[in-house]
Amino acid sequence: MSRLIELREKQVKLVADARAKLDEIKPDTPAARAAELEAEHDRIFDEVTRLDGLVKREEQLAEREAALERGDPRRPVGEDRTAEPAGDAPKATVETAFRSWLRYGAGGLLAEERTLLQSMRVKEPERRAQAAGTDAAGGYLVPQGFVAELIKSLKAFGPMVDPGITRQLETAAGNQIDWPTMNDTANKGAILAENAQDTEQDVAFGSKQLDAFKYTTKIIRVSEELMQDAAIDIEQIVRDAGAERLGRIVNEHMTVGTGVGQPSGIVTASTQGFVAAAAANITFDDLIELQHAIDPAYRADPSTRWMFHDNTLKRLRKLKDVEGNYIWQPADVRSGAPAVILDHPYSINQDMPQVGASAKSVLFGAFNRYVVRRVRELALKRLVERYADFHQVGFIGFARFDGDLLNADAVKHLAHPAA
Repeated sequence: MSRLIELREKQVKLVADARAKLDEIKPDTPAARAAELEAEHDRIFDEVTRLDGLVKREEQLAEREAALERGDPRRPVGEDRTAEPAGDAPKATVETAFRSWLRYGAGGLLAEERTLLQSMRVKEPERRAQAAGTDAAGGYLVPQGFVAELIKSLKAFGPMVDPGITRQLETAAGNQIDWPTMNDTANKGAILAENAQDTEQDVAFGSKQLDAFKYTTKIIRVSEELMQDAAIDIEQIVRDAGAERLGRIVNEHMTVGTGVGQPSGIVTASTQGFVAAAAANITFDDLIELQHAIDPAYRADPSTRWMFHDNTLKRLRKLKDVEGNYIWQPADVRSGAPAVILDHPYSINQDMPQVGASAKSVLFGAFNRYVVRRVRELALKRLVERYADFHQVGFIGFARFDGDLLNADAVKHLAHPAA
């Protein structure tokens, strides 16, 4: 923990140093010197970004060390001849049976493990939208613990599957869902005279359809030598590789998906809040206009935030308000409060368009109005014969996702004019 605090405190100092460089730029500062100071500012903030990565790695290392200290009953240990004979072997669970299947295949399962996994067998072909999918016989539905860890790992590859940002919907089956929507912000009550008949005002109901598009991890190949090494956590190898591959494509589609044959991304589904003054730049006034394009009822929502590419953040860190204060404020190391821009937190999304002609570079609004639908069942296949001549085993996973913005007025984008 002291290491983490040390890194955070170093970041705070670097932020102050970077701002000092920009503060040296005055109206009469020569252009060459101003460019030099801006370059120094960017170099310092690159170090801040690098420290962010170190902080994340420290947190992951601490978590991993804690898991190792708990021990792993699956790993063999040297024989202890001084110990009393052990009693009955530990009772098999779905999780331990699944791990045995990953390492040894169906032929290496004990009878009890085989029975447990039969209940998880994928036997029926997937059928939806009046079409038959691919028969997934030969694979197994993964245990809930594996799914939970996979989803946790997905967050590292994009914010759109983070339940702290968007709304997450988990369903047991993949049938189409009609989700009712309502936007009544344009309607209001009225004064009614005595003995006067009241008028009707219908609520503006609508609906969105959530499907379940099937995503694949593609094939993950593992050598037989690694499979035979009991010290290697095959489950983690498969899970991490699957999370990385799924995370990248799912986040991309949840961000800029077209909605045709794939999810409708939040950029695609959002409405225009304001058109920036320049095609290749963002100003303080642009952000103020975008912020106030969102109804105050949504601005007060706890999920309200900004979202943009990391290169856009670099631009925003240099902006000042009319009083000369930087609009970007760093995170509070002690309280754990996040960094903010104009009093709202932000999320970095590398699938967001960057500043440029006709781009939609910044989103602002209540992000919990965007729903990410995930089918609970994740199927995994073990491919043995296909890679036997390479002395490898292949694993391939399938997961089903969809996403859509339920209320287009809740999240709006900053558009840039054409060049």
